[in-house]
Amino acid sequence: PERAGWIERMVRRDLERRLTAALDEHQPAIVLVTGLTVVPSEIVDRLRPGRPAKWALLLVDSPGDIHSATVEAMAYNHLFVGGSGAVSAFDRSGVKHVHYLAAGCDPSVHKPLRARGPFRANVVFAGAATTRRERLLGELVEFGLALWGPGWRKSTLKDYCRGELPTTEDFVRAYAGATVAVNVHRTGAEDRGSDASGVNRRTFEIAAIGVPQVVDARADLGRHFEDGHEVLVYADASQLKGQVKRAMQEEKYRERIATAARQRALREHTYMHRMYELLSAVTI
Repeated sequence: PERAGWIERMVRRDLERRLTAALDEHQPAIVLVTGLTVVPSEIVDRLRPGRPAKWALLLVDSPGDIHSATVEAMAYNHLFVGGSGAVSAFDRSGVKHVHYLAAGCDPSVHKPLRARGPFRANVVFAGAATTRRERLLGELVEFGLALWGPGWRKSTLKDYCRGELPTTEDFVRAYAGATVAVNVHRTGAEDRGSDASGVNRRTFEIAAIGVPQVVDARADLGRHFEDGHEVLVYADASQLKGQVKRAMQEEKYRERIATAARQRALREHTYMHRMYELLSAVTI
């Protein structure tokens, strides 16, 4: 805090004043913070004592530097992370109040839509370009690949990019218009120092949209979807190509996968389900 600039210090003081007023007025049972440093740990340390609220930190994305994240997490009563690898890492660093909480979907947003024009394609990936994604998706150009998201127009796959995907509705329409949807996480087991256990939000969102999904293997994936029944899993470029090829060729097969995944997503993986899990853990 001593090294913070004067603007940052003012923002922090204003944040603390507003939080103090809200806590005193509403007397909440739970305060949920989503993201590191959204509420700096020193503010949490000052606001927690003497109040009934339990503070929970939800890390939607990868925590990055576990040491720095641990300092923040220790100010909270509960920490929720989206990967079993992150749970283990935090536990080893002394954060014993860590819980696994996967991402999910919003059925009012992530749902089947009729897609036309540029949103109709054989094989679709929607997300930011990365070296790993570029390498894997390059194996699928023969199937009629369509890419959406930032960075693709500067990659070797620029000719397959159909747009930047500025809105959530565009994201849904892009995948809704796919014959086969492809999911490639930013990092994989081959990336040293990365946590390749957690399942990204895209996995649950594609399932709810109701299209067949080919997704890279993750340690936690089996908790949520069954390979070969609800999703099609690949471990390398060759398997990715094989899964996409079969799904493209067999209509009833891919329809069965898509239907089963959507039913599972609506039954177990909405954000209402996740909030119930979170509240159950916090109120025990």
